[in-house]
Amino acid sequence: MNTRMRRAAVAVAASAMAVSLAACGSAKESGDKKDSSAAVNGSAIKVGLLLPENQTARYEKFDKPLIEKAVADLTAGKGEVVYANAKQDATTQNSQVDTMITNKVNVLIIDAVDSKAIAGSVKKAKEAGIPVVAYDRLAEGPIDAYTSFDNEEVGKVQGKALLEALGDKAKDGQIVMMNGSVTDPNAKLFKQGAHSVLDGKVNVAKEYDTVEWKPENANTNMAAALSAVGKDKIVGVYSANDGMAGGIITALKAANLSPLPPVTGQDAELAGVQRIVAGEQFMSVYKPYAPEAEAAAKMAVALAKGDPIATTATAKVDSPTTKGVPSLLIPVISLTKANIKDTVIRDNVYTADEICSDKYAAACATLGLK
Repeated sequence: MNTRMRRAAVAVAASAMAVSLAACGSAKESGDKKDSSAAVNGSAIKVGLLLPENQTARYEKFDKPLIEKAVADLTAGKGEVVYANAKQDATTQNSQVDTMITNKVNVLIIDAVDSKAIAGSVKKAKEAGIPVVAYDRLAEGPIDAYTSFDNEEVGKVQGKALLEALGDKAKDGQIVMMNGSVTDPNAKLFKQGAHSVLDGKVNVAKEYDTVEWKPENANTNMAAALSAVGKDKIVGVYSANDGMAGGIITALKAANLSPLPPVTGQDAELAGVQRIVAGEQFMSVYKPYAPEAEAAAKMAVALAKGDPIATTATAKVDSPTTKGVPSLLIPVISLTKANIKDTVIRDNVYTADEICSDKYAAACATLGLK
């Protein structure tokens, strides 16, 4: 892990996580000690980490190295992270869980490709005495703990930003809503949050649930919306993440819209931040990955040792199959031109030089980023 990423883990955790997760706590505070045949003494813990895909930059660039660092810190360097990426294939992820069970990991951290499809594999792990932490997405099945962001709040933040960008145009024009994949429970919450803000204040001309969150699918959907609605009638686009925003903006440019209507996003991907600098994308949602990764690692290490866990931000969350899951939800930040310096640059997620490549140098200079 490079120096910049280590600084990011420390800086973001300090600034964005006002509450701490105790790896161990009294039974009175956090429930009875969990019995597990995988429980280990000492710090030689084997953590199975399963991430859902590698198209979104965050998983390989942030989540994986941050979790690896946190596990190393919590185990004095004795813990091992065994990693697998499902590349957006639920069947592959289920096979990866089987392999992790065969390899006798002590605990699993799973960011599910498909929250329902993973339930059987979570049950298998539990039957093998391996506790499971649901990471970023609320997996179904008998999970032991969960950490993510306040996903309904993400949608609300996006919706509020879009209304701000639209101003008076919200009353007369029409918007397109580009939601995420139906297999992702977070996508449902993003949509729910956005609708709670937008309904009654804008006219939604077209709305899509985008297969596998793929930018190319968002591009196809946007092109269809432009054809059906008419490019001159679309005043804004709700996009659930930055990757899809890229595909949407490509379609808007192909239709020769000028100026581009405001487009939302999420994840503060480098390309998304650069589009914000250039004025092509209105906003993104900055999700500080360090505290989320740290929480998952603390939960996993405690569970692997058979220790109780405690959370102080969000006490319990219910999944469709499991009630009262001990959970920690991390707050999010609306990222616009106005606060790039005070968020992703301050927290060492990106340097000004990374954002302000030659293509964006002039726009960066206008914003005072160089």
